[in-house]
Amino acid sequence: MAWLFLLVLELTIVLYMLGNLGAEPLAQVLTALAVLVAAGALALGVPVDPLPPSVTVFVGAAVPVATGLTVTDLGSAPVRNGMLTAFACSYVLAALVVRGRLTTAWLSMAATAVVIVAAGAGGGVRTEVIVSAAIVPVGTVAAISMFAVIIRPTQRSLRLLRDEAATRAAAEATLVAADGERIRQLERLDRVARPILELIAEGAPLTPAEREQCRLLEAELRDGLRAPQLMTEQLSAAARGARARGVQVILLDDGGFAGVPHWVRQCAIDSAATELDSVQAGSVTVRVLPLGRRVLATVLVHAPDYDRRTEIDTTGNVAVTT
Repeated sequence: MAWLFLLVLELTIVLYMLGNLGAEPLAQVLTALAVLVAAGALALGVPVDPLPPSVTVFVGAAVPVATGLTVTDLGSAPVRNGMLTAFACSYVLAALVVRGRLTTAWLSMAATAVVIVAAGAGGGVRTEVIVSAAIVPVGTVAAISMFAVIIRPTQRSLRLLRDEAATRAAAEATLVAADGERIRQLERLDRVARPILELIAEGAPLTPAEREQCRLLEAELRDGLRAPQLMTEQLSAAARGARARGVQVILLDDGGFAGVPHWVRQCAIDSAATELDSVQAGSVTVRVLPLGRRVLATVLVHAPDYDRRTEIDTTGNVAVTT
C-alpha cells in the first residue's frame, strides 16, 4: 500500500507539472518536475519517522525552487498555469506533514507564497490572481496538519504497539531457537554418550579399549562446548582419529564464523580436517578467530620434525607456512 501511495503521488505531480509545458521554457519545467518528483520520493520513501534533517531540508527547499522555475512568466501565462505547480507542491508538503515535519512544511509553504507573490508583482499580474495562486497550498496543508495533530497520539500508540510486538516476536524467536538448540544437543548427547554411560552403569570393569573410548568421547563433548561451530561430522571424525593416534587436539571457537559465507566456513573446516588426518604425532590447535579479523581461522600443527601454520582469511584464501 505504501508503494501504491507513492506511485499515486508521483503520477499526480507529473500530471500537474506537465501542464506547464508551453507556458514556461522546457528546461525549467523538466528541472522543476525532476526536483518535485525526487522530493516526493524522499518524503514517502525514507523509512525513518520523523524524516532525517537532511531529507527534510531538501524536500522543504524543493517546493519553492520548483515554484520559482515555473512562474517566471506568470504575467503572460494563463491563470491556471500559475496554480498547477502550487497544487503539485501542496501534495509534497502534505507528505512532509504526514512524516512528522509540520513546521518545515509551513515554512516551505510560506517561502513558496513569497516566490509566487514576487513573480506576480514583477510581471504585473492582478492581485487576485497572485493571491489565488499563493493560497492554493494552504487548504491542503492546513487540512493535513489538523489531521496529523489529531491522529498523532494514535499514531504514537500504534508505533509503540508495533515496537512491543517486534520485541515480543524477537524474544519468542530467541526462546524457540534456544529450545531447538537444547533439543539438538540432548539428542546428540543421547546418541553419542548413552551407550558408554549404560556400560558404566552396569558396574562391570572397563577394558582398556572402553577406557580409550571414554577418553575420546569426553574430548569430543568438550569440543562441542568450546567450539560448537566446528562440530561437523567431518571435523569430529578427523579429531577423533587424530586423538586415537595420540595427537593432542585443541579446538577453539571465538565466534568468527558469524556472518561468513558457508563456503568460506567449509574451506576452513576442510583445511583443519586435512591437517588432522595427516598428523601422526604432536599437537594440532584449530582456532576460529574473533569477528573483525582479516584471518578467519588458523590451524597450528606442532609435529616432532616440523611446525606448520595454516591461515584461512575471510575470502577463503588459504596460506600455509612451514
